[in-house]
Amino acid sequence: MFCEIVAGRSPASVPFEDELVVCVMDVHPVNPGHLLVIPKRHVTGLDGLGEETGAQLFRIGMRMQRAIRASGLPCEGINFLLADGESAGQDVSHVHLHVVPRLSSDRFRISSAITRPTRDELDRAAAAIRAAC
Repeated sequence: MFCEIVAGRSPASVPFEDELVVCVMDVHPVNPGHLLVIPKRHVTGLDGLGEETGAQLFRIGMRMQRAIRASGLPCEGINFLLADGESAGQDVSHVHLHVVPRLSSDRFRISSAITRPTRDELDRAAAAIRAAC
């Protein structure tokens, strides 16, 4: 689906585009101004993204959040959302960053069970991640 947009074969409302990414308005927005930052090169997960494109995804996400706030569209806050893998909620097999304007009155929620790990559990997790870097 996103490859068709990048290729110009599917319609999209595009507020920004450069050589690495294209921004498109989400067709199922949480609020007006909700957009996606999509790498032009097809990549299904973060492991294949590459650091430069990943950095550009975030740089342009930052630019777009500033533009949303300055646009006059209703916006009290911003969420950046990126799901990597089906179990994380990724429903399109092409990496994309959601830039979501938020309002205190909207009903969109990100919720999960809250756990309280011990400091020892946190230290063990940190050590495992550190070792894998």
